[in-house]
Amino acid sequence: MSSQALQAFKHAIQDSTDLLRHFDALNTKPPPSDIEVLKRASLVMALAALETYFEDRIVEAIDSICAKDKANDALSSFYRNSLEIDLKSFHSPSADRVRQLFQKYLSLDVSDAWTWNNCDPTKAKAELNLLVKKRGDIAHRSLRPTTGEPRPKQHAVTRDGLRKHIHFIAQIADTTDAFLARRLG
Repeated sequence: MSSQALQAFKHAIQDSTDLLRHFDALNTKPPPSDIEVLKRASLVMALAALETYFEDRIVEAIDSICAKDKANDALSSFYRNSLEIDLKSFHSPSADRVRQLFQKYLSLDVSDAWTWNNCDPTKAKAELNLLVKKRGDIAHRSLRPTTGEPRPKQHAVTRDGLRKHIHFIAQIADTTDAFLARRLG
């Protein structure tokens, strides 16, 4: 059974898929000049859904652990409060940040579980880091092509790339959830 965090993620990632579908519906020849914003927004939202998944999933795990040890309310309170403070600065789901968070609170390296068809943990970590950097660039610098450039820049997010990115992000959440379900019960 999947976690509540994964169920919420699957609902949230649908926004990214919907934006891609809107892009496809509006993409005519010649394409409207402002249509590229849908692809950039879709990637930003997909990574926001993943970030929220990691936050919700670790809280869910900690709540489960604390519920089993009712005898020590002070320790449970400290554990939860410490996590709450750390999550306030989590902001970006890079492979290192995710790994450090789960190692600190659960003594587990969830990034070791990021394995599926043609993808191993090393590739998954590198790809996630590239997407997180791209999201930061998009969110803080727009990366919107400007008119009047002698040679326009390539769009920050291609249509096929976005489809692959959304699938990749969903795989990260799915494999993390399956790993935690096996390890935490």
